[in-house]
Amino acid sequence: PGGGYRVVVAIADVSHYVTQNSPIDLEAQNRTTSVYVVDRVVPMLPFELSNGLCSLMENEDRLTLTCRMTIDETGNVSDYDIHPSVIRSAKRLTYTKVNAMYNGEPNDIPGNIAEMLKEALEMAHTIRKNREAKGAINFDTVESKFTVDEHGDVLDIQPRTRGEAEMLIEDFMVKANETVATHAKYLEVPVLYRVHEAPQKKRLIEFSRVMLAFGVKLKGAEQSPKVIQNVIERFEGKEEYGVINEMLLRSMSKAKYDFRPMGHYGLALENYCHFTSPIRRYPDLIVHRMLRRYIFEGYNASLKEDEGWVEMMGLKCSLGEQRAVEAERDTEDMKQAQYMTKHIGETFEGLIAAVTKFGFFVRLPNSVEGLVHVRNLDDYYTFDETRLVLRSVSKSYSIGQKVKVKVIAADKEKATIDFVVVESRKRF
Repeated sequence: PGGGYRVVVAIADVSHYVTQNSPIDLEAQNRTTSVYVVDRVVPMLPFELSNGLCSLMENEDRLTLTCRMTIDETGNVSDYDIHPSVIRSAKRLTYTKVNAMYNGEPNDIPGNIAEMLKEALEMAHTIRKNREAKGAINFDTVESKFTVDEHGDVLDIQPRTRGEAEMLIEDFMVKANETVATHAKYLEVPVLYRVHEAPQKKRLIEFSRVMLAFGVKLKGAEQSPKVIQNVIERFEGKEEYGVINEMLLRSMSKAKYDFRPMGHYGLALENYCHFTSPIRRYPDLIVHRMLRRYIFEGYNASLKEDEGWVEMMGLKCSLGEQRAVEAERDTEDMKQAQYMTKHIGETFEGLIAAVTKFGFFVRLPNSVEGLVHVRNLDDYYTFDETRLVLRSVSKSYSIGQKVKVKVIAADKEKATIDFVVVESRKRF
């Protein structure tokens, strides 16, 4: 009544099964997160929970924590309620199936659910538009999708693509996370917030200098995420888009967990936490546990003691996340090198993704990156640190430039791939 939509985000109630300082919980505290390495996951919680009791299976009752939001036609939350619940999932769907439906392709999704998904897409677009209007930055970076055989050998690598289904889930999750964080903040519940501080001015000045080479001038409002988002939107659909997103991401501060609600620069939100993945992230489990302790069960806890524990876990979870990211990146680098050993001597066209004093990295269309070392160039080159350009008397190499390269070496143990330039073109 009165227009708008009701969006219900129901998340598995892991806190019902994993009680604080139980053996499973202590192990989860050590892991802090699940780790995704190419073709498998090293889970934070035992398989019986992550793929059983806490997996929202079709036509089976499951315990959940629910954020029920009323969202108006502008994408703002006008009313909400957060509560323990039991749900029965009507249908187990995949991103592939839902994207097929959105693209008008044949699918087996029942009519009533298809209709709901169409309404959900309308709402997701409204939420997204609202977030973009506030200045949220869309970090659309290139990720690799690996196809491996039963022995773990890589058969193919392609860039991972996001369809409407993936973005819809992200839109709803972000809105639920923001709503829960705001609720916890104003009720003074000790939770972990997801914090993303504004980038250092020095980093943004460096990014501005690089953007000059692309014909874009960033003026006084460099600190505004909205200005930055407007800049990268100019390159949407162009070959340089992924490279520019990567450069921007490197210019940003690293997101972390903190017991203080200090806002999220990239999402342009004052309050934000992680609520939606307690199966794979410990900070989300903390949020669930504290909501239960202080709100659902009536504030029967020691606030000071919990605040100290949450503060300590914020540091531990931030370090655990960095460790997981490094493990995932190292594994991907190794598997990319393993794959490229089969392509030594072949030529590819790619884009320069980064330039350093020792050479430049070239990204191929399949998302693989390799290094062209200065010792393998045809002349003596100097490095322009201001604009990140390698220059000789007759040539230059800069970010976003197209080059044709040949694979001359790949080492799985060192996780390195080496290219030499066969042909290069100016960007403009």
